[in-house]
Amino acid sequence: MYEEIHISVEQASDAKVLIISVAARLAGMHPQTLRQYDRLGLVQAGRAGGGGRRYSERDVALLREVQRLSQDDGVNLAGIKRIIGLEQLVADLQHRIAELEQQLDDAYTRMAHMESPYSTRDLVRQEAPSTALVVWRPRRSADK
Repeated sequence: MYEEIHISVEQASDAKVLIISVAARLAGMHPQTLRQYDRLGLVQAGRAGGGGRRYSERDVALLREVQRLSQDDGVNLAGIKRIIGLEQLVADLQHRIAELEQQLDDAYTRMAHMESPYSTRDLVRQEAPSTALVVWRPRRSADK
């Protein structure tokens, strides 16, 4: 019986430190199934100095998703590979959109500073507020 462990893909580590038997157990599959998924390119193992496969927590979360898609949703491995590729593409594009939005915001900020009628060199910083009292009286039309 396997112990159920939940790993969030967003929060999972990318460090390739888990040996194949541990990664397979955490993913709820046989190590040979994990090797097959590796050969198919569904997951990409790192390699240790001796050549052994190493997996990350993110790999384990991905393997659990592969299992879910296969067993619960009946998606074949070619379909799963395509889904994974498209999800990665979407994530990459969302990241790029965020970068471009930040660049656009920065450009608008620079333009606003350039279009301002007063540049910062024309403004004088006042260290302490003035306490002077100014009395103003409107002119009467007879005083003209």
